[in-house]
Formats: sequence, C-alpha cells, structure tokens
Amino acid sequence: MVKNLQVYSQNPSIDKRQVHKLVASLKKEFELSISFLSISFINSKEIREINKKYLKHDYETDVISFNYSEKQKEIDGEILISFEEANNNAQKFNVKYGTELCRLVIHGILHLLDFDDKNEKSKKIMKQTENKLINKYNFALLHV
Repeated sequence: MVKNLQVYSQNPSIDKRQVHKLVASLKKEFELSISFLSISFINSKEIREINKKYLKHDYETDVISFNYSEKQKEIDGEILISFEEANNNAQKFNVKYGTELCRLVIHGILHLLDFDDKNEKSKKIMKQTENKLINKYNFALLHV
C-alpha cells in the first residue's frame, strides 16, 4: 500500500489494491514523494457538479485533478474520476473498461505533475506519455 494515498470508490468493482499498485509504480517511475493523494471514483452527476462549482465548466468530464503542491516531485492533491464516463470512453474507443480506468488515473497524476492538455502541442506530449505508461503499467483496476 502506498503511504498517504486514499482511494474511494462508489463503484464496488474497482480494485483499490490495484490502484495502490499503479500509483506505487508511477511514484517509482517519476521518483515522486506523496505527501497526500486522494483518488475518488464517483458518478457523472457528482463530477459535473464539481466541474461546475470549482472549474466553471457545466458538463460531465472523465477526470479532474486538483494540485495543492508547489513542488514538482511532491504530490499533494486529489484526482476525481467518473467511472460512468470511463465506461463511456471504453465503449467509444473500444478499449477495456479497466484499461480506461488505468488511463484516467495516469492522466490525473500527469496533471499533478504539471502536464497540460490545453493546446495541441502539450496535449500531444501528454498523450504520448500517457500511452507509454499505459503500455508499461496496464493494471486491471477491476475485481475479476
């Protein structure tokens, strides 16, 4: 188990141990310290409310990250993932649901490491890094 990591899920099929293993691998990959990290798997309605309240975006999204750290290699933050949007993405892109959940955890952590997807150049860099990490650490985040 990763110290200072809390995993919360409204969806009982998500394997919290596997989320811990994925985060441990990413921690080692990027040589990170984690002062605090919360990863919550919530429904689309809740993520939409959070997106609207804190980011002023009135729509569902698959992942939101809140970074509270001032340091590059120290994680202090929250990642919110819509398990319903993850399922929609999996169907849309013809990938396994567990793989899509893994991708969203990686995506959220990359945001906490100051990766950005606001313009085409940074989006391309982030996507390449995400794909490399998915291929290396494709943890099945679902109970079998």
